[in-house]
Amino acid sequence: MTWDITGMAAVANIGATPEEIFAALCAGQESRKPLKAFDPDKYRAAYAYEIDDRPRGGDIPRRATRWLTTVVRQAVADAGLGEDLAQVPVLVGTTMREQRSLELWWRHDAQVALEDLHFGTALQADFGASTTYTFANACSASLYALGMATDMIDLGMADTVVVAGTDAATESGFGTLDRVQNDLPTALRPFDTTHKGMLMGEGAAAVVVQRAGTGSGPVHARVRGVSMNCDAHHATAPDPGGITRAVRDAYGRAGVRAQDIDLVMLHGSGTPRNDATESSVLRRIFQGAGPGPRMTAIKAMTGHTLGGSGLLSLVMAVLAMKNGTVPPVLGLADPIPEAAGLGLVQGSPASGDLNLAQIDAFGFGGINAVAIVEAAR
Repeated sequence: MTWDITGMAAVANIGATPEEIFAALCAGQESRKPLKAFDPDKYRAAYAYEIDDRPRGGDIPRRATRWLTTVVRQAVADAGLGEDLAQVPVLVGTTMREQRSLELWWRHDAQVALEDLHFGTALQADFGASTTYTFANACSASLYALGMATDMIDLGMADTVVVAGTDAATESGFGTLDRVQNDLPTALRPFDTTHKGMLMGEGAAAVVVQRAGTGSGPVHARVRGVSMNCDAHHATAPDPGGITRAVRDAYGRAGVRAQDIDLVMLHGSGTPRNDATESSVLRRIFQGAGPGPRMTAIKAMTGHTLGGSGLLSLVMAVLAMKNGTVPPVLGLADPIPEAAGLGLVQGSPASGDLNLAQIDAFGFGGINAVAIVEAAR
């Protein structure tokens, strides 16, 4: 069984539409900027991948909510749907929810009503959405939401589901990472020997998923299968076994083999443990599977957009398949030994016929999700 993706939208530090973001990824220009959200004197890390929409000299609450409503509005318009979502479930993946709004309320007495901390309040007000769910499944959250959407359609609970992910950088999250990472990253450099850790990004993405053949407009791509698990192996260190099971389960649900995959959108968080583990798992998965797929990691330009990162990678995978172009991994000059033999795209975009894409998303606590998406031909 497949599910049609009929609408897409995204916003990140490098663009306000999927097309802008994809073009920036292909251009491969450095996108990190000096930290603005918080007092840089308090932290070792001096850079982040923020969306530049704050007023000068301050911050504003509910940015994650605003991005969420923006991408939902754009995605349903792209799908040819009206903005009345009273009968359409909306599933949101996130890591921090509106934690930044709470920080602003606590520090600066920003006016934030309790009900406005829930994404469902804005979705109800803007779209009349009566069925909304928020999944706080760390960095895998939006792919978890995608998997739940396909289940809802399979069970006859809906023919159309909107899936989204959103996160704004929070000072508590940024500060925690700043203190627990052993080395000081000046940029997020996935799979390069110079990688030192993760830096936060901001953004949101949304897709409209429909029962195959029921949409009224063009189909961007088709979801073939989504797997998810929680191996609970370690609070922060990824488990090769849990990730391997997630990948193989995704193949089983999609009815594909490793040799069928043309593109892998890597989780690529830039932390030494993630990069080494993800690389090692994929080397085993694709061993003997022919030349193997092209691979890229967009966090090198977007930063780690947390709960929405999986869905943002998925939207970029759809555009890569449409354009027959894979953006390079920015800053990848000397791949780590574990990545030897993998088809990491370096330097400039790679061209080719792309039909099946694998999207990886792995979160703290062993929360893993993998999606398989097929090009619409």
